[in-house]
Formats: sequence, structure tokens, C-alpha cells
Amino acid sequence: MLRFEDVVQARERIAGQLVLTPCTPSEAFGEEFGGHAWFKFENLQRTGSFKERGALNRMLLLTEDERRRGVVAASAGNHAQGVAFHARRLGVPATIVMPVRTPLVKVSNTRRYGARVILHGSVYDEAMQRALELRDAEGLTLIHPFDDVQVMAGQGTIGLELLEQCPEMDVLVCAVGGGGIIGGIACAIKSVRPEVRVVGVESATLPAAYRALEAGHVVTIPPGQTIADGIAVRRIGENSFAALQRWVDEVVLVPEEEIADAVLMLLEREKTVAEAAAATTVAAVLGGHVKDVAGKNVVMVLSGGNIDVGVLSRIIDRGLAKDGRLAFLRVVTDDRPGALAQLTAAIAELGANVLQLSQRRSIGGLWLTEAEVDLTLETRGREHVDELTAHLRELGYRVALE
Repeated sequence: MLRFEDVVQARERIAGQLVLTPCTPSEAFGEEFGGHAWFKFENLQRTGSFKERGALNRMLLLTEDERRRGVVAASAGNHAQGVAFHARRLGVPATIVMPVRTPLVKVSNTRRYGARVILHGSVYDEAMQRALELRDAEGLTLIHPFDDVQVMAGQGTIGLELLEQCPEMDVLVCAVGGGGIIGGIACAIKSVRPEVRVVGVESATLPAAYRALEAGHVVTIPPGQTIADGIAVRRIGENSFAALQRWVDEVVLVPEEEIADAVLMLLEREKTVAEAAAATTVAAVLGGHVKDVAGKNVVMVLSGGNIDVGVLSRIIDRGLAKDGRLAFLRVVTDDRPGALAQLTAAIAELGANVLQLSQRRSIGGLWLTEAEVDLTLETRGREHVDELTAHLRELGYRVALE
């Protein structure tokens, strides 16, 4: 069982070898829920996530023989990078098993840090099974991503920092994957300030911790798909489950759509890149899933920023479309010279920008003298789109929103 002393010792052990990440207030986000928002920027660690805290603490406890033989880990990305980065610093050979569908940025970064990377299985559980096989076959030491007391103690150093950086903290909100980070943080905070409310967050599509707490024991949940790949775990750890039961007040669930919205909000308003798993904390608070936060000092842990560029691009496009800042119009116009120029001029007149355009003729529903134009437009929002479509209809165009 994790102890407060383990976290204190971990902080002394890893001191000076990690980034002391800031915890700063955000008026913009506080206004959203009528309280005081604070962000702990673990996405500013050198490998882009909190995971290196636990990995480093565990590896510093290796014997000389274990260092010589090397370590093995299974991870969807962040733990892999943390192990690989610090293993190279310590001169320890590292083997990382990653699911085949791990985002490319995490795979390439892990290789760049010098680890031997093996892609195996479609999910974390299958990658872990392969890691266990390599451990036994090659005499490696397993660095577990969450179900290890010393890994949890390393993650718990975040909690000690928060007690100093935000002494007025009332509520702490943290994502839950395997449960290592929230277990460690909760142990640290509750041991000093038991009145602080600690809330965990999971995607509603993979509620492993929620179901375990509901059942009273660790359970394996069915597979599910989530953009929050960093917390895509079907079974939490036994050690982390014990910590959750003892120190975490509740675990809440957030839908995928709200997670995507939170990624975009952090990018636009806080000017920070947070991966989807990290953004679940914002989704939980702003979506009203964490109750009684009005007037409270709420600290949200941004656990990582290693998001695939392709995924980020789709999140941005989807968010812009949802807000009406990206609009898709289908317009029927005359098929004659200059007609397309007149249409785009009418759009420009109202301040919309044409991002993409395609034209079709001779299809069902059109006269021989007509053409259909598909437009992707950059606008100022929904009211602007309504104004634009009304203007085009006044000019005689048939307009449909896609």
C-alpha cells in the first residue's frame, strides 16, 4: 500500500532531475464555472507528460545488476517516453512494447530516446502480456505504468508541489487511466489536507475505475474506443485501486464530444496543447460533472500534451464546425461564365473566407443551365453563417447547409 512517506522520499530522490512544472490561475476558465481555475502544466515535462516522474523514481531504485540487464515497459506512449528518456540518462537499456495503433508521435519519440520499440497487439493489455514475456525471457525488470507503489509515489510528487503552489486549493481534478497518478496525488494531498476534495475523471466509453469502485473490487471492462488514448485502460491496478478507495472522493465520467471540445478550448484560451486524456479534467469541470465548484479554487491537472497532429487537426475542424466558424454550404448557381465569380464575390462581401470549393454539373435535381457548388467557408460564427445564407437566398441562390 502506498504511504505518504513513499511520496516524500520520491521527491527527495528525483529532485533536480525533472521540470518543476507551473501551477497558474486562469480567469477565463474560472469564469466558465463561477469559481477559480488553476492548471498544473505537466504537459511541460521534457517528454510531454507526468509519466517520467514515476518512471524515474522506480529506475533510481534498481540494483546494479538490474541496471545492467535493462528494463521493459508496456505503454500507449507517455510512460514509454518517460522510461526511454530517463533510461538513456541513467545508462539503462530499455525495451518498450507499444500497441500497434499507438499515435505515431509517441512511437517516434520513444525511438528517438534510444529505446528498443516493439509494436504488439491492438490494445494495452496485449502489449503488457508481451512485455511480461520479454521480462521472463530476457531477465528484464518491468517498470509498470501504474500498478507499482514506487511509480505511484513518483507521480504523487505532483501533489506535494500543489500543496505549495496552490495552498488555497479546494478541489483537485485529475484524469484516471490505470489510477497511478491520481492515487499518488491523492495520497500526498489527503495526508496533509484531508478536506481537499479529490475527483477522478474517465471517458464514459472506458470507465474502468468507475466500475471497479462501483463493484468494490478491480474488474476488467469490455473494450471501448476513446480519443483519450492516454487513459484507455480496461483494468486499473490493484495498488492504485486501494489508493482510490482510500483517498479519492469520487470518479466522474465525461463524453467524447466534451473531451474534444476541451482540447480546443485549452488551445484557444490557455494557449496550451493538451492531449485528450489531460483535457478530460476541463471537460469534467466545465461540463458540470464535478459538482459544487462555484466559488471554489479548482486545480485541474493537465497530465500530458502528446497528441497526434492528425487527431488535433480533426478536433480543431470539428470544433470550428460546431461553433459555426467552419461552415459547409451547397449552393445552386447558373452555369455560365462569371457566375462562380459572382457567387464568391457575394460571399466575400459579407466577410466570409472560401477555404475550399468544388463544382458539379449534370446531376439529378439540376437544370441543364445550373451547377451545384460545394463550399467550405471560414466564418465568425453561427450568426454570421445565418446572415450569409440569408443574403445568398435574397440574391436568388438555392442554399443548403451541410
